[in-house]
Amino acid sequence: MLGLILLILMLRFVPPPTSAFMLVRHVERLFDTPPGPAIMYVWTPMDAIPAHMALAVVAAEDQNFPLHFGFDLDAIARAMEHNEKRHTVRGASTISQQVAKNLFLWSGRSYVRKGLEAGVTVLIETLWSKKRILEVYLNIAEFGDGTYGVGAAARRFYGKTPDRLTRQEAALLASVLPSPRKLSAQSPSSYVRQRANWVQTQMRQLGTSYVDPR
Repeated sequence: MLGLILLILMLRFVPPPTSAFMLVRHVERLFDTPPGPAIMYVWTPMDAIPAHMALAVVAAEDQNFPLHFGFDLDAIARAMEHNEKRHTVRGASTISQQVAKNLFLWSGRSYVRKGLEAGVTVLIETLWSKKRILEVYLNIAEFGDGTYGVGAAARRFYGKTPDRLTRQEAALLASVLPSPRKLSAQSPSSYVRQRANWVQTQMRQLGTSYVDPR
């Protein structure tokens, strides 16, 4: 436990060199036929990421991010009610929980992983600022197969640096986060375009000052 705490403290200041999800993807590529795209991970500091990119992921993934302490109890209750009534499964993971999972754990729905995720989430919320949590999320989230972080996504999909991303491009990137290996921000389907329009509406309603990443 002490080692984990020290590691999380260090990552408050040092960019993560990789993540658990990236390591798994490296192994998966060894068995892909044909091989998947080369893994691309480019760390981008928050001051080089446009504010509307940060707002887009909050609007799409966790609108209560500035307000909660790692867990959105209202979203959890809604997800439980939805899952009881329908055959589809709705998640309620916050950005903080996703950082904990992507950085240190593995995918899946086991109680063991969820328990570990909850513990790491508490540590991250305690030891990091909200700005740092969002900065790490924007850098380790997968925006396409093997494409980690907005820096890599901007270069691979749009041929530009992340600071030049438009609001529409930011909304498209945020819209593929639920399933980045099936959905494409570069060649968006009608579903992705509709979701991006919804994300932009949410961004306008939340307002540019709702998330202040500076």
